[in-house]
Amino acid sequence: MNIVMMTNTYLPHVGGVARSVSSFTEEFRRRGHRVLVVAPEFPNAPAKEVDVVRVPAIQNFNGSDFAVVLPLLSDLDDALDAFAPDLIHSHHPYLLGMTALREARARNLPLVFTHHTRYEYYTHYVVDSPVLKRFVIELATRYANLCDLVFAPSESIAELLRERGVVTPVEVVPTGIRIERFAQGDGRAFRRRHGIPDRAFVVGHVSRLAPEKNLGFLAEAVAGFLERHPEAHFLVAGRGPSEPEIRRILERRRVADRYHLIGVLVGQRLADAYHAMDVFAFSSKSETQGLVLVEAMAAGTPVVALDAPGAREVVRDAENGRLVMEEDVARFQAALDWIFERTPEQRARLQEAARRTAERFSLPRTADKALSCYRTLLASKPRSHTRAEQEAWEQVLRRIKAEWDIVREMMEAAGSAITSGEPLLEDMTS
Repeated sequence: MNIVMMTNTYLPHVGGVARSVSSFTEEFRRRGHRVLVVAPEFPNAPAKEVDVVRVPAIQNFNGSDFAVVLPLLSDLDDALDAFAPDLIHSHHPYLLGMTALREARARNLPLVFTHHTRYEYYTHYVVDSPVLKRFVIELATRYANLCDLVFAPSESIAELLRERGVVTPVEVVPTGIRIERFAQGDGRAFRRRHGIPDRAFVVGHVSRLAPEKNLGFLAEAVAGFLERHPEAHFLVAGRGPSEPEIRRILERRRVADRYHLIGVLVGQRLADAYHAMDVFAFSSKSETQGLVLVEAMAAGTPVVALDAPGAREVVRDAENGRLVMEEDVARFQAALDWIFERTPEQRARLQEAARRTAERFSLPRTADKALSCYRTLLASKPRSHTRAEQEAWEQVLRRIKAEWDIVREMMEAAGSAITSGEPLLEDMTS
């Protein structure tokens, strides 16, 4: 098959969507399929890439880690003509997702969409508006209904999409990992490099350190755990705008001397970090899968996580970790205590159960599912889509732009009033 992947984020960006696209692309190519990736330009991108089309983009949009693709795609049609795709796989409902829809329609090709992201948890990068949250949910739903097949990374997300009105067929296709890349690691050497005692009990976390990951809650819970256990340390791998918040909480609780912020890790260093942990702590409610949970388990590390989409498909309470059913600091701390109190034999059983769980998410297994879905789609008659459906989706796009323009003008007016000394509050309430 000739498969086109259109994504707003890709290597060398480190994130869930970029890793999903690159993992599937690598596996599909290994099996003899051709894959063309259409993605934004990123600093430090490889100079020579095979079957990758880069398009201009604004980097670090609004202080985030994301790139906003610019509509300068004059060379894309030529690249697609030369590639002769069998289907197009979109990874976003906007920007290059819009391009994917246009190209699929123009070429009469099947369009697959992976709903990687709960977009309503990310609107704060544009403006924190309840109206905008509703719009992005509607946008993703209507976009899904313009596609021929939707991939959901977990059963929870598949159910959510159907509840929101997605009528396009939905298949659960998680992003897989190379189990062997995480199964081996030198946790003891990693600890020595970062000043963590061999006998310390290490609570670990890996993610982009951003508000949607609920890291204030996590820091409070881990700080309480560290207070009760002087031999415990907190190891965090990642980078992002929530770094100062995490440190403030740990400093206030006077446990920051046992906090180790490592930065972004990849490859063997990431595997070593997982092996340096005794438990992986995760409190995000915005995930569609929680790929880091599977990576931690592949390293034999049990997980404590809040019950949420993605996590509940991976964590089996008291079997491979603990699933905390309520967002309550005391309950999360108690779950960490439970792991800490296990005997060596009990911990070994948790670790083995974690490894067995990770096997269900091996990349060869998830790639099998994806390719089977592609073949079934190509063998079937494409679903007809009305112009009214596309117009409804485009209307949501216009409403999102209008909402953003209104709020931006209000923010600019407020800024002007503050700098000029005008009585803004009185004017707004009169």
